[in-house]
Amino acid sequence: MKSELIKLTDKGLYCKKGDFYIDPWLPVKKALLTHAHADHTYRGNQSYLVPEEGKRLSRIRLGDEAVIETSKYGETQYIDGVKISFHPAGHVLGSAQLRVEYKDEIWVVSGDYKLTPDATCAPFEAVRCHNFITEATFGLPIYRWTPTEIIFEEINQWWRRNQERGKVSVIFAYSLGKAQRVLNGIDRSIGQIFTHGAVERLTEAYRESGVDLPETKYVGAVENKKDFAGSLIVAPPSAAGSIWLRRFGAHSSGFASGWMVVRGARRRKAVDRGFVLSDHADWEELQTAIRATSAETVFVTHGFIPELVRWLNENGMNAKPLKAQYVGEEGELEETGHEH
Repeated sequence: MKSELIKLTDKGLYCKKGDFYIDPWLPVKKALLTHAHADHTYRGNQSYLVPEEGKRLSRIRLGDEAVIETSKYGETQYIDGVKISFHPAGHVLGSAQLRVEYKDEIWVVSGDYKLTPDATCAPFEAVRCHNFITEATFGLPIYRWTPTEIIFEEINQWWRRNQERGKVSVIFAYSLGKAQRVLNGIDRSIGQIFTHGAVERLTEAYRESGVDLPETKYVGAVENKKDFAGSLIVAPPSAAGSIWLRRFGAHSSGFASGWMVVRGARRRKAVDRGFVLSDHADWEELQTAIRATSAETVFVTHGFIPELVRWLNENGMNAKPLKAQYVGEEGELEETGHEH
């Protein structure tokens, strides 16, 4: 396709025909958002169009003053003659790929995505297109995810063992998406579960959206520190190494992240255990998703860009780098993550 329906500008991905931006990082007139993570959802735009399924999360992120319109998965809208629709990305609650069509030319901006089954969000839906914009957060062959049920059993065993040793279990997980996935997947019969404030607010939005999560209690509402005995604490990575942890006394720390595949990552994060759990596609999932689009051109926006572009080109596809300001899993360190 010679036409450039979507271009990368200094403000973000721009569709001139429809005069809208997709996940812009500077203020614009109209922003279409793929999901509510900090590196894809910025305040200050005049108006927003977001997936209906993620509207509560978008409101939390953007504030009460933001002008937010919504569109359900698969629902078609026209913006100045450009046909657009959101489709599930399988990343977090309300995450979407944006399909953009004009004069028989179809682009799909995937945002962040994964193919691994996840009960907290709608599963990834492959969308055929001419041009596909993909992430590459874990775009190296070393990143291959262990089945989720095995990871959750590892977390359960760690929690039980800490209980037996008289320790509190503190697991660090990004407060939007990863934390709720941990809560949904663990054995809730083991003990009480407490949450950091940044996690609790977003967890409540998940509950209001119909996601099955166990009962949790906000850490700040606990008066007697003995209540924490044998419990699981879910907190954002920004709480690691902070004075906030002192209230729990003897504890063991864990980190849920795709980066835990790499030897030494746990040590760098200064935690006792690493659990390989990611809300992004691994190496095999990236290949599967990209092939399923039948795209003529694949643009790679963030992560291991040169490596994935090279591999795709060596394997019969037409791939190009597109250096946006998205940062993948590291970008999910929310500004709301500080609490003392």
